[in-house]
Amino acid sequence: MLTIKAPAKINWFLKVLRRREDGFHEIQSLMQKVSLHDEISFELSKDLLIETDADIPVKENLIYKAATLLMDSVQVDKGAVIRLKKEIPMGAGLGGGSSDAAAVLMGLNSLWSLGLSIERLCGIAERIGSDVPFFLRGPISYVHGRGEKLESCHAEKTVNILLVKPLFGVSTAWAYGAFAENRSLYGENELDIQSSWLTKKALKVNNIRHFIRIFEKAELNGLNGFELNDLESIVTNNFPAIAEIKDELTGHGAEFSLMSGSGSTVFGVFNTRRDAEKASLKFEEYWTSVVETSID
Repeated sequence: MLTIKAPAKINWFLKVLRRREDGFHEIQSLMQKVSLHDEISFELSKDLLIETDADIPVKENLIYKAATLLMDSVQVDKGAVIRLKKEIPMGAGLGGGSSDAAAVLMGLNSLWSLGLSIERLCGIAERIGSDVPFFLRGPISYVHGRGEKLESCHAEKTVNILLVKPLFGVSTAWAYGAFAENRSLYGENELDIQSSWLTKKALKVNNIRHFIRIFEKAELNGLNGFELNDLESIVTNNFPAIAEIKDELTGHGAEFSLMSGSGSTVFGVFNTRRDAEKASLKFEEYWTSVVETSID
């Protein structure tokens, strides 16, 4: 028996660039793991069996895709019982499905004594989903390409965070599709899009390394109001509750608030865990979780 924790993540910023020929978008993002996690256990078996409390057909679950891709890649004739206990909500922008898939790759690599390197596992992970390679490394990385290119960063201290998710989820595919449709509608050219994010309202610097350093040092004072997630305005136009949660987080003491990934979760940064827990009481109608960022 083997048990692995699959952590959630937040996006400190998310820049969406051009759509690639494979249908994915080029992105730039800074992603960091947090202490919220799913739990996955593994047990040797003759066949592959998935047991989960997630409300999703087994063959559509990324853990099934991860397990079968790994089996096909190494031609293994072993099986496993994989049990998934969900704590990370789905459709939340917290990377739960991708993290679960990465945990399955690592867990089966150990359970089956395959001895595959992280680089080999990342090659398989890229075929599962754009965020999956990130969860094989970490805890904080600058992510680019379609999400498979990673550069490790260094966070100097943990940060107290309140996660707030409304009762609805947001489809990642829908969010990116709506973003592309909006871009096409307004006829923005690629140069305008690439330049606007760092010159309009977001720190007025054109050195993304300097921008990453701000988050590594957790110097977040004064960041509220900056346009740091290209998907946020698109999503909030359709789901105004997300903008309302952002405003409420700030009103209840958050130094900084932002939608994570494609939503629907919004996170707020607080000076202390006690402050975050106190603020969570104001969101009784929503799912909430007080977490810390991971730094090792």
